[in-house]
Amino acid sequence: MPCEAASGLSDLIMSAPLAIHDYTPGSLDAAVAFLKRTRAELRTLRKVRVWKDRLHVIDVNKDYFEVRGLGYADADVVPLLRMINTAYNPETLHAATEAEYKEFDTGRRHPWAEDRVM
Repeated sequence: MPCEAASGLSDLIMSAPLAIHDYTPGSLDAAVAFLKRTRAELRTLRKVRVWKDRLHVIDVNKDYFEVRGLGYADADVVPLLRMINTAYNPETLHAATEAEYKEFDTGRRHPWAEDRVM
């Protein structure tokens, strides 16, 4: 029982972000460059948490990067989520939620020849 409580607690307690990018509307290229540049500092990506005003990219060791000023209601969050292979439902991504944040797994895979027209 103590192991379960400790593992649940470890999800709530996270260290400070390894790097922070302050997003300004219209500067999607800078946010993409930030994620590309800092991606090598993380291990295998595990999940993404998206708040109304920020985005966390989290690896298997619970290290993470933060993009401030960009949330699930913003259209510019979609290219960033696609870039890091986030599995999300595009129909509900921008919908408001009562939860503190939305959490998505990374590692989305595409079937072979998905882009081909038959």
